[in-house]
Amino acid sequence: MAYDAIVIGAGPNGLAAAIVLAEAGHSTLVVEARRTVGGGCRTAELTLPMFAHDTCATSHPLGRGSPLFRRLALARHGVKWIHPPALLAHPLDDGQVVLLHRCAEKTAAGLGVDGRRYLRRVRAMERRWPRLESRLFGPPLRIDFDAGALSIMASLARPVSWDLRRFKGPAARTLLAGAAAHSALPLHKPLTSGVGWMLLVAGHRFGWSFVQGGSQVLADALAACLEELGGEIQTGRRVRDLSDLPPCRVVLADVAPSVLAEMHRDGQGDGGDAGIGGWFRHGPGVFKLDWALSQPVPWRDGRMAMAGVLHLGGDHRRIAAAERAVWSGRIPDRPFVIAAQPSLFDPARSPVGRHVLWAYTHVPRGSAVDMREAVEAEIERHAPGFRDTILACRTRAACEWERYNPNYVGGDISGGVLGLGRVLRGPFRGRSPYATGADGVFLCSSSTPPGGGVHGMCGYHAAQAALKDLHRGRLGDMDNR
Repeated sequence: MAYDAIVIGAGPNGLAAAIVLAEAGHSTLVVEARRTVGGGCRTAELTLPMFAHDTCATSHPLGRGSPLFRRLALARHGVKWIHPPALLAHPLDDGQVVLLHRCAEKTAAGLGVDGRRYLRRVRAMERRWPRLESRLFGPPLRIDFDAGALSIMASLARPVSWDLRRFKGPAARTLLAGAAAHSALPLHKPLTSGVGWMLLVAGHRFGWSFVQGGSQVLADALAACLEELGGEIQTGRRVRDLSDLPPCRVVLADVAPSVLAEMHRDGQGDGGDAGIGGWFRHGPGVFKLDWALSQPVPWRDGRMAMAGVLHLGGDHRRIAAAERAVWSGRIPDRPFVIAAQPSLFDPARSPVGRHVLWAYTHVPRGSAVDMREAVEAEIERHAPGFRDTILACRTRAACEWERYNPNYVGGDISGGVLGLGRVLRGPFRGRSPYATGADGVFLCSSSTPPGGGVHGMCGYHAAQAALKDLHRGRLGDMDNR
């Protein structure tokens, strides 16, 4: 056999899986269709020369806090985390600006009547963070006899709409609703509470940080870690069928489940479409915008310029309405916008005096609707004159994402709908959330637990599952897949 393991896809999860396998002493090859590694963690000049835009992810609260990334020598390979003065700013229509700070007490002080309740909740999660982290970033169905941790985990599985009722004022409700909306789910759906509170508490512990120079630096550092361990990377090599790969003992795929099913359509067992569980489906898409600006965004409230990430679109009621509309297949009357302004804190992103702005909004999967006017109107609402600062703009509709990356089916950048089936069982009817039903073939993408985000833990746990089979000698030569 040419290799012990081959990993398809050089996104953060694919690279993480390869690193774990190489650390265990197994010969490992990563094959990537594009000319650069990174997957959802790339940086490119999308608008004008010298303007560095993150093509997908840009702020990394889960990357900075990833148990795997924390133990890797990323700093030695150029990764420097940048922490803006405020993590998040969310302006309301009445002129109030809700700020998320690294300091939980400072955040609570801006939440008025709900400050104490917010702080109690954060402190309860922080006290048990080591146990919670092992569950939130770990494989599902682990037994835990810590009653406090179990109680918190149970509460995180509920809809965030339940938590919103516990607050009295709009500031705390809007802060939590905006964080929960990163799930791309309506706020009355289960698990949205977990997404919201995990992002907020991770912000207090690790920050919502950027990588200096762009997200590509993080991907390149992961690749460098792998190559130091003797792993190989081949770019510009698209895999259309598993039989095209060199002989190996195990394959791990950092791709969408449907893409892996296509690669294994002529294989044995349940490797094809029949192996995908009925509980898995793709979620809404996104419409993304990148701007090159002649100056910083002229926010009406100067506190907006303190934050790296921005939530725009009104209070918690409007956020809920927008996400509910998208889920129903409609374009919302007023979109909820997630934006980032990294060049305010990282001069390497743009020429002197110029800036970049990044944003996306949820839309129905596969939508071809151009949301630029609606998104720019939402920014202009809080930054009069914003359009006058635009030098260039690059947009990508939901229907266009698959041309950039076939794994973003219909513009779904999250790896599928976040539901209990996906969290507990993974997309395939396998013996583990990472198994596919086909011997020696594992899925390591964000469609597996613990899910979306740049943290590499899907790849880590998929590699652990593969290592168990390798060490038991269960896998043979995969030359005849």
